[in-house]
Amino acid sequence: MGQRTQAAVGCLSTLVGLGAGIAVWNVRADGRVHRFEQGPDWRVFYVDLPLCLGGGALAGALAGVLLTRLITARRAGPPTPG
Repeated sequence: MGQRTQAAVGCLSTLVGLGAGIAVWNVRADGRVHRFEQGPDWRVFYVDLPLCLGGGALAGALAGVLLTRLITARRAGPPTPG
């Protein structure tokens, strides 16, 4: 696998992780931003959103690293007995 392909896999997996983080945040923040007869819960934006985005990006980056390692290990073939 070339360096460009590895970089593309890493970037795409991180973007997918960011999308997953946004989706998780959207589900968790549903109804908490504008509550009936109460003020908005600002922690949704300055605590939950960065945590979900950071966790999603980290999970995506780790998935990209694992995917790259699996592909390169599969191409290398079985280890030779030494």
